[in-house]
Amino acid sequence: MSQGTASNVFNRPELVREEVREKVREAARALGYGGPSPQGRLLRTGKVNAIGFAADQPLPYLFSDPWARRLLTEVADVCDARGAGLALVSVTEEHPTGWTIESALVDGFLLSGGGRQFLVEMTQRRGLPFVSLSLDAYDSEVPAICVDDFGGAYAAAQHLLELGHRRFAVLGFALGEGPGRVTPDEVRAARSMNVRKRARGYWAALAEAGLPETAVPVHAISRDGANIGEALALLFADREAAPTGLLAMSDRIALAAIAWLTGQGLRVPQDVSIIGFDGVLEAARSPLPLTSMEQPFREIAERAVAAILDDAMPRGQELLPLQLVVRGSTGPAPV
Repeated sequence: MSQGTASNVFNRPELVREEVREKVREAARALGYGGPSPQGRLLRTGKVNAIGFAADQPLPYLFSDPWARRLLTEVADVCDARGAGLALVSVTEEHPTGWTIESALVDGFLLSGGGRQFLVEMTQRRGLPFVSLSLDAYDSEVPAICVDDFGGAYAAAQHLLELGHRRFAVLGFALGEGPGRVTPDEVRAARSMNVRKRARGYWAALAEAGLPETAVPVHAISRDGANIGEALALLFADREAAPTGLLAMSDRIALAAIAWLTGQGLRVPQDVSIIGFDGVLEAARSPLPLTSMEQPFREIAERAVAAILDDAMPRGQELLPLQLVVRGSTGPAPV
């Protein structure tokens, strides 16, 4: 039996008849051979056909945060369709040790939180290709596949304006511990580029309708929406002057807001409309389906995987548009 046939049994079994595959496996078991070594493959071809998904958060974050979970699921699905492996890596400044970027046996990395200096610098030291999927700060030297945060936020505000809303509030994240109103200057000074761009998109659409940024309160919400009740209690203390349109910077925050509003006897969307941002699976599956600006998760995943496996790296930052998905959480402004 040729070496090529034996290699195909382990690497491309669909090319070999089942009876031949079984004979090769029996011979391998008798010899105590468990299959080809990834290190050997790397030495022969320079590729291991695997991608590292690196987050600057503890690994449970990838499974608990709806946005991260949706993105990771799409990346895993694309890798699976291509027969490629996927390794999860967590690297934070507090816990930089363990199985990290420096030791993962992969062809390159997808970075979640890739604008953050520590994660990018570690990846650059490793010397493998990498692509950021959630750039927090602009850097022309960092290859990135991102969504058009400004355009998505502009479209979200425009949607509510077209429904007749004129009293707005923004529910933002990464703006401090909150809850509480933050000034436009504080928003512009936020560390996260995503937050700054989304705020500017909201403000731009609203300004065109004659609503200056000073007339649109921005409230700091925790990423998991845990303090949503305290923030909304401030916004809705005076029901007559309360906003009828809420612009949430994430679906997770928007869904938490819906739960609080309905618990207070407010009707969504008859009394208050709310639009989210991301397009996570929970947005469509919630009891009141959420209108959202949906990220092209599948396209992001396909582009990112191709960047590493096919050497199709983006030059600088590649922006992808979002899609407005209208569901039950937005409606005409109350008369």
